[in-house]
Amino acid sequence: MAVRFDCSMVAGRVDGLSEATSAVRRGELVVLPTDTVYGIGADAFNADAVDRLLGAKGRDRAMPSPVLVASAEALHDLVTDFPKQGWALVEAFWPGGLTLVARHLPSLTWDLGETHGTVAVRMPSHPVALDLLAETGPMAVSSANLTGHPSPQDCDAAQGMLGDSVAVYLDGGRTEAAVASSIVDLTGPVPVLKRAGAISAEILRKVVPDLKEL
Repeated sequence: MAVRFDCSMVAGRVDGLSEATSAVRRGELVVLPTDTVYGIGADAFNADAVDRLLGAKGRDRAMPSPVLVASAEALHDLVTDFPKQGWALVEAFWPGGLTLVARHLPSLTWDLGETHGTVAVRMPSHPVALDLLAETGPMAVSSANLTGHPSPQDCDAAQGMLGDSVAVYLDGGRTEAAVASSIVDLTGPVPVLKRAGAISAEILRKVVPDLKEL
């Protein structure tokens, strides 16, 4: 049976973060607010939990889960060959609505789906998400919706779709934006905008002028 915590209240936030942290460590799923939309998350290094995450969404391994981190410093433990342009984007837009795709370290033992050696990483700006990530470490987090349905901006919508497939719901109120993060691929010779979202190409080009669009 899923449990839900009102994170607008101090007691609810403390209890909710504690229960969500324990759930992630047990390999269970949690729903959390981000600065874009609500996400469904699992321990990024627990392959069974990530598989349950994809299953809860009705998503196959061809659409692997992104990873959320609590700080930019976490990139040093996750990615390799990260370009200077990537660090410039991190400095300008993290925490915030920008996901960066990079080559992950070959030594990592995670299984996020069919990633072809890459990982999509973001540092959100929502305080509840950051507090949870600080306790759990990197989490596989995807939008908290059934595949093909709108991404939820509130906990009610997420719970209505995902139900008891999730152990803990953290209700942080309505999120700021209905739009998902922008995605920039850093694995090639120049940055490529793979998805236009919370940050426009025009704004991104102020930091990386050679940004290409698909």
